[in-house]
Amino acid sequence: MKLYSYFRSSAAYRLRIALGLKGLDYDYMAVNLVKSEQIEDHYQSINPIGLVPALQLDSEELLTQSVAILEWLEEQYPSPALLPADTIARAKVRAIVNVIACDIHPICNLSVTNHLKSEFGADQDAVVHWYRRWMSRGFEAIEALAASKSGAFCVGDSVSLADICLIPQLYNANRFGIELGPYPKLAAINTHCMTLEAFQRAAPRRQPDST
Repeated sequence: MKLYSYFRSSAAYRLRIALGLKGLDYDYMAVNLVKSEQIEDHYQSINPIGLVPALQLDSEELLTQSVAILEWLEEQYPSPALLPADTIARAKVRAIVNVIACDIHPICNLSVTNHLKSEFGADQDAVVHWYRRWMSRGFEAIEALAASKSGAFCVGDSVSLADICLIPQLYNANRFGIELGPYPKLAAINTHCMTLEAFQRAAPRRQPDST
C-alpha cells in the first residue's frame, strides 16, 4: 500500500495511527501542502479533490477521504477491532468521529484558513481566533460525550476510531495554543493514547517529511 500524506495533516495522521494499530505496512508518499503539491496534475489524478490522504492499494485501487478509508480498513482488517461490538457504543464512537471530521476539521482546514486570508483579508491573528473558536466549540461537545462514558479512551476501555480522530485534532489544538485545561477527559485520553506505539510512530515529528 501507498499512503499519500503530509506530516501535519490531521486527516492523514488518522490513517497513520489506524494502519499502525492494524499492523499494516505502507510506503509513505509525501505531498507537500504548503508548496501546493496537492493541486498539481499528478496528484489530482490520484485524488481529484486535491486533499490528503489517499491510500493506493496493492491492487492499484485508490481510496480517498480519511473516514471512508478508516471504515474500509475496519471492514477489511477487523482485528484489532476499532469499533465496539455493541451497536450503541458504535454509534457513540461515530458521533465523536463526526464532530471532528464534519464539524471541526472542514472549517479549520488549511485551504479554508488560506481563503480567509486571500479573499477576506484576515491576518494571522484573525485566523488563530477563527481556529480557536471552532476548535473549542467542538472540544466542549467531545468532552461531554467522552466524559459520559467511563474508561481510558473516548468510548470505554478500548481504543476506537474516535480516539484515532481525536489525537490529531488535539495536536492541531496545541499548534494554535489551545489549552486542554477545560477538557480534562480529553487531556487524559491524549496522555493514555500517546503511551501506545502506534500513536507514537504516527506523530508528525516522526514522519519523513517533517524536516
